[in-house]
Amino acid sequence: MNNWIQIKGVVKAGHGVASGKSSDPRFPAGTIAMQKACFQERGLSLDDYYLGTINLSIAPHQYKAKQAKYTFRQVKWSNNDPAEDFSFFDCRIIIGNQQAIKGLIYYPHPETKPEHFQPPDILEIMSSFIQNLHYGNEVIIEVNPQQIEIS
Repeated sequence: MNNWIQIKGVVKAGHGVASGKSSDPRFPAGTIAMQKACFQERGLSLDDYYLGTINLSIAPHQYKAKQAKYTFRQVKWSNNDPAEDFSFFDCRIIIGNQQAIKGLIYYPHPETKPEHFQPPDILEIMSSFIQNLHYGNEVIIEVNPQQIEIS
C-alpha cells in the first residue's frame, strides 16, 4: 500500500469488553475471543493479533469508513445478542522511533451494534500485544486513504 496518511492519537480507556477486562459476565474472555472463529470462517485470521483493542482518540479529527479490507455481514457471535456487521481496515502503529506495527482497525457497525458505542474520534485498533503501552500515550497511526478517511 502506498500513500499512507499519518495522524497522531492518544490511547484512551475503553469499555473493556473487547479484551474481557470488564466485569461483564456475558463476555468473560472478551467479545473478540468470542468473535474470532466467526471471522476465521469468513477468511480473516486473528491469530497474529492480541484479542483486545487499543482505543485511540484522534480528536479533534474524526474518521469515515470508505472501502474496508474486510466486511462481514450478519455475524451471529453471541446467543444473547442480534447478529452484527463488522469491517476491518489496514493500519500501522508507530510508537516513538520504533518500526511500524501492522494492525487492523476493528469497526463494529454502529447501526447493528446493540451497546458499547464509541465516540466519533475513537478508532479501535487491533495489533500484536504492545508492551508498555498505557492510557495517555501518544502514538502515530497510519491509515490507507482508500479505506478510511480522516477529517
